[in-house]
Amino acid sequence: MKNVAVLTSGNDCPGMNAALRAVVRTIIHQNGRIWGVRNGYKGLLEDKIEELNSRSVGDMIQKGGTFLGIARCKEFFEESARQTCADNLKKHGIDSLIVIGGSGTIAGALELSKLGIKVIGIPGTIENDIWGTDYTIGSDTAANTVVDAINKLRDTACAHRRIIVLEVMGKTSGWLAMTTGIAGGAEYVLVPEAKYNIDQMCEEIKAAYAKGKKYSIIVVSEGAGSAVEIGKQVQEKTQIDTRVTVLGHIQRGGSPTVEDRIQASLLGEQAALGILQGESEIMYGLDTGTVVKVPMEEAARNRKTLDAEYIRLSKVLA
Repeated sequence: MKNVAVLTSGNDCPGMNAALRAVVRTIIHQNGRIWGVRNGYKGLLEDKIEELNSRSVGDMIQKGGTFLGIARCKEFFEESARQTCADNLKKHGIDSLIVIGGSGTIAGALELSKLGIKVIGIPGTIENDIWGTDYTIGSDTAANTVVDAINKLRDTACAHRRIIVLEVMGKTSGWLAMTTGIAGGAEYVLVPEAKYNIDQMCEEIKAAYAKGKKYSIIVVSEGAGSAVEIGKQVQEKTQIDTRVTVLGHIQRGGSPTVEDRIQASLLGEQAALGILQGESEIMYGLDTGTVVKVPMEEAARNRKTLDAEYIRLSKVLA
């Protein structure tokens, strides 16, 4: 009987529980045994490994976060700690591991593969910044959360004729800011992948207000700069009442959307079937709606680029 473990690592995101549910029930349906690792690689190091059953993931598909938990583990960077993690798996008769998380999680799994553990990855991050896949678990829910915030901020911005600067997550990738900026009708979207000129932006805003415009929305990816500092500059240069909202960790929470539930379930099932068939060092992703197998090394090593068409479209529609 095949023994498989599963863990979530990195940052939590809506849909992780749906993926876990699919992994657990698919393994059991295929007559395997499935083990859950509490608190990511830290739990693996501390041997917090327990066998799961079908009821372990009951009433989970609609819940955000991850019932297995997540924790930072600096010790995992040390070879001796990784060897302990591998030994802990083998102690339970486990030679295969499915990981759900971002590029760091994928890279960590690759290190375990060097120690005789078969590994498969599932991309889970709200920033949708993993190379080789169009979609990552949690990104759709987070995008909808941001668009809902933009809709509400627009109401008060219009009432007061204000400029609103909204900061969203994305340290190296502007996907979340760009897609929500376009979907939310923002006038400007500032992302790490594209240069911007605050002086020019402020002059354009002043000209638009002079012609009767009532408000402006500026969406800022955190990697493009501090919304607080950008807001101060915009206020000073335009002399228009400017308010800043940093959306923060609310973007990571909440019940996953239908899209995240379905895609997470699909990727979870395919990853489980793949690990049972002996596959390793593969990440399952989506390419135009079709499940694809991506070499984990490429997914961890390469950087996903923001679609230039999104950047162009945001400027046209503004």
